[in-house]
Amino acid sequence: MPGGRLTQQERQQIASGLADGLAYAEIARRLDRPTSTITREVMRNGGPAAYRADLAHHATERRAHRRRQAAPRGGAEAPTQAHGRDAAAVREYEETLATLFMQQGLPKMMSRVLTCLYTTDAGSLTASELVQRLEVSPASVSKAIAFLENLDLVRREPGEGRRERYVVDDDVWYQSILASARATAQLAETARQGVGILGSGTPAATRLENIARFVGFVTESMTRAAEQAREVLHTKPETPSDSAAGPS
Repeated sequence: MPGGRLTQQERQQIASGLADGLAYAEIARRLDRPTSTITREVMRNGGPAAYRADLAHHATERRAHRRRQAAPRGGAEAPTQAHGRDAAAVREYEETLATLFMQQGLPKMMSRVLTCLYTTDAGSLTASELVQRLEVSPASVSKAIAFLENLDLVRREPGEGRRERYVVDDDVWYQSILASARATAQLAETARQGVGILGSGTPAATRLENIARFVGFVTESMTRAAEQAREVLHTKPETPSDSAAGPS
């Protein structure tokens, strides 16, 4: 039933499709489901190599049970979302964003932590706030934060008392791009070293030289684009009154 929850039979079909090497889009077409639904289902349940239909179904049932237990009792209304947001739509979007991070190589817990930080209006949370929002252990949050810090995707700020706040903002992405550029620059330099060792003009050396040239160009372009984007992002737009004002 498109739009409803996946059934156990559909999950079996997903598992069969993955075993046959089908793309998510093809599996989605056969089930008459959005591709994003299949992608999210697989990535949140171990990925294409570890997906198991029965385990995925049980995990979904457990999550639904926890949500029912957490729901207000006695007919009380659920807490109002800030800015009039639709709570269900927010949860759906958070799952979609976390799935995207996972597809790009981040482990599941790190993806959930990063998603939580990005969808928070303040752009920062303490460890205890992350534990409460994600319903995980402090150790899981600590490990995820350390991982994300190592990638320059999160930074720490002093909070109230001895508590630290973990922050994501525009500058974090700038620093992350620069860190990625430094890593690719190191690859280019290492490739160039191989040219002299393998003998200039040999097929292997030529291959490494091409790698160095390509990666070096990409690195330079990434750094230049990051600098330009940061400058544009932090430049306040000119107001109509400013542009209309003539020289005094």
